[in-house]
Amino acid sequence: MSKNLIETPSYPRADVDPPSGSLFPHKHLLGTWKMDPTSIKFLLDKAEKYVEQNRKAMKTTPICAGLTQINLFFENSTRTLMSFEIAGKRLGMDTISMSTASSSIKKGETLLDTADTLNAMHPDVLVVRHADSGAVQLLSEKMDCAVINAGDGRSEHPTQALLDALTIRRRKGRIHGQTIVISGDIAHSRVARSNIYLLNAMGARVRLVAPPTLIPKDIDRLGVEVFQHMDKGLEGADVVMMLRLQQERMQGAYLPSLREYYRFWGLTAEKLKYAKDDVLVMHPGPMNRGVEIASDIADDIDRSAIREQVEMGVAVRMACLDVLTRHLREEK
Repeated sequence: MSKNLIETPSYPRADVDPPSGSLFPHKHLLGTWKMDPTSIKFLLDKAEKYVEQNRKAMKTTPICAGLTQINLFFENSTRTLMSFEIAGKRLGMDTISMSTASSSIKKGETLLDTADTLNAMHPDVLVVRHADSGAVQLLSEKMDCAVINAGDGRSEHPTQALLDALTIRRRKGRIHGQTIVISGDIAHSRVARSNIYLLNAMGARVRLVAPPTLIPKDIDRLGVEVFQHMDKGLEGADVVMMLRLQQERMQGAYLPSLREYYRFWGLTAEKLKYAKDDVLVMHPGPMNRGVEIASDIADDIDRSAIREQVEMGVAVRMACLDVLTRHLREEK
């Protein structure tokens, strides 16, 4: 696929299998594409309760005791994997994590064979991160249990978008009407796509800022405004969400140099003056300081919500695990 084409999300409503009476009518969490505001608000409200629980001395609850969560990560990850592990353990689940290095994929096993093997072990939730777009959906079609997308290719990373939304709602009081700038490597970012879908659904005004080589062609069809200059894009912004440069996914010359990138698109105090005085700064991590963002901005406790995003991640993932396994607990 050309680097400049939008990757069409592969998540129609195939994951919809509504449990009766549920405000989250999905069997899996594969993406935020076309996720309705009611479902989003339901998950965010549920996560709010877990934020409070996670700040107590006793953080665990046994509501998911006896259930099994498998984290299957085909890509390296630190914060997402740990966040899901902590979330599952705090709900009382038995959690097992597998990385590519320890999986039989390395020995030639296909993804579908892996799914068959895991299915035979009767997990209750499978959390998957994979380098290929659509791989998580393929697994969801073969598994009996709920499947959560922890990031697939350039497609989606729904729990990151949910934790970003929770952070914005807590700090700004609302998402609707906020002008939210997503800046950086849009072309390779599943975080950007999930945020675009979710923030649009919640009534935010979404802007994208990046050099031309990192903006997918026709992405304005997703209901966003596109800018190539930071000063114009940041003007009057309520929230600025910086993205990591994913150089490991770049083949060819996307940038003249990292120094040039920082000069024109790195977030600095000088550029941030174009945004509102109370602008909120976010970054999904890991950060490249001095490339995407200046250290004094990243560490500004009044403006930066980067550490808070990590905290919200655990609460959001607890909410997702809770909601997707609710029908199992009701069957007991």
